[in-house]
Amino acid sequence: MNFEIEVNNRTLPAHKGDTILATLNKNGIKVPTLCNLKGLSPTGACRICVVEVEGIQNLVTSCSYPVRDGMKIQTHSPRVVKARKTLVELLLSNHPDDCLYCERNGNCELQDLSVELNIRERRISGKKTRHRLDLSSPSVVRDPAKCILCGRCVRTCDEIQSVATLEFLNRGSNTIVGTTMNRDLNFSSCIACGQCVMVCPTGALHEHSNLDDIQDALNNKSHKVVLQLGPAVTVSLAEEFGLKSGKDINGLLVAALRKIGFDFVFDTSFSADLTIMESVAELLERFKAKENLPMISSCCPAWVKYAEQFYPDLLPLLSTCKSPQQMMGSIIKNYFAQNKGLKSSEIFSVSVMPCLAKKFEAQRPEMTSKGLSDVDLVLSTRELAKLIRLYGIDMQAIEPQLADNPFGTRSSAGKLFASSGGTAESIARTLYNSVTNKDMLSPKINEFRSGSELKKVDIKVGEETFKFIVANGLTELKELLQSVRSGEVDAHYIEVMACKGGCVNGGGQPFGANDKDVKQRAKTIFELDDVETIKCAHKNPMILNLYQDFLEKPNGEKSKKLLHVNYSQRDVLL
Repeated sequence: MNFEIEVNNRTLPAHKGDTILATLNKNGIKVPTLCNLKGLSPTGACRICVVEVEGIQNLVTSCSYPVRDGMKIQTHSPRVVKARKTLVELLLSNHPDDCLYCERNGNCELQDLSVELNIRERRISGKKTRHRLDLSSPSVVRDPAKCILCGRCVRTCDEIQSVATLEFLNRGSNTIVGTTMNRDLNFSSCIACGQCVMVCPTGALHEHSNLDDIQDALNNKSHKVVLQLGPAVTVSLAEEFGLKSGKDINGLLVAALRKIGFDFVFDTSFSADLTIMESVAELLERFKAKENLPMISSCCPAWVKYAEQFYPDLLPLLSTCKSPQQMMGSIIKNYFAQNKGLKSSEIFSVSVMPCLAKKFEAQRPEMTSKGLSDVDLVLSTRELAKLIRLYGIDMQAIEPQLADNPFGTRSSAGKLFASSGGTAESIARTLYNSVTNKDMLSPKINEFRSGSELKKVDIKVGEETFKFIVANGLTELKELLQSVRSGEVDAHYIEVMACKGGCVNGGGQPFGANDKDVKQRAKTIFELDDVETIKCAHKNPMILNLYQDFLEKPNGEKSKKLLHVNYSQRDVLL
């Protein structure tokens, strides 16, 4: 039912059931908020979104108050602005005065709101509460002193990611956000997905930075510093440099990284092709033996940790394939180093990924070969943007370059790993060829590309029908996994990504992106697939050469030694 309301002396359309905030946003009127999250029920916790409603004595929180026919609202009256300003001043009264050194300086919602409300002096002084910095996680740093108790991280971890690591502790003025018993993150159930970092409005949660480490590595002349670029990174970084959202800047990034001083730059989409080859061989082996089905993807380290902690009985179903990041790291140190006449220890392997869980994955003891880590250091997409600025690279004034061979040639299937459904679609293409010795007439499978969180797709392969399920975001996953446990799921392959939409929406991506930006990144990936000539992993000549020269065959003895790993139950201490 539609009706009209009056906002700032103007008549606007409204819809029954909407909140005041939703109605204002639909009509292009911005009201600030620090606690509201799209898709979750409102809490009104921060009260920054208050407005004045005629006939109601107190100010009301627009995020939780429903619109009514004939309502008269003032969004920026003197009373409203004064209330918001006072609320922000109270938040600032005991907030650390270290903006110049804060990870979120220049990209902090509290800072932006202070500017918007013209707060230029400290009128309210509060006692600074001292908190210990939590540096225990290789992925996420927790700084409780900067927390404003908005609750975004708590709700995201619980309602969206279904992990529930964070919670409100204590009561009254002693309330803080932390893990159970306020222990460090490494004691908790955190899966390091980084979605809490994405929604935090201040610097209370941020990635564990490795910028100093990468500079040390670049200045160490005894090392060859090799970098790999994740498939989602090249379609996400443009936004950081004022370029069109979702634009693929792969060539520009390669050129920039060479200027910074990296000795070799590779494309992780190449090792995504390698992952496809290994996964198809493993899936067919299980299919023929009729055991450990459905095979569940293991490319997402946040999902793998989630399974280790909460579904250890399903670990035999996980693919033993390492993620593309780890496969590339292993191949670099065990094949590329040999071809270049280098020792594995002389190579410093770096990856740039859209996911903070990749930092955790790289330091796992399973991800080593001959005592050396497959990947020595992981940067997030945001950290790469900082590194490029640090070295003074003008992204709009350089010419694109190609990545280095032998790991610079990829199929568009490898690039599809960036988006939810892309792994399953890529595997389906090569699976079809492996079974029939023919390629699909149309390799594009639209059913994998829908925006739903759970997709079921059947692919006819010769005389067999292979059943695929794609899950992105962990909210819908619990019911699916319970069905897998009970044997009720009829599927051969299940792709799982912890973040909604896949890696294009990972926890290490640029701040400030909205749903439109994320969809544009995925759209660019699909457009690349439409125009490129090599659309399948088994058509990548560099992959075929790698097997011929070194690995011999997919899922063979060498591959199992270097590219596969088994996972075991991980106890959650708290």
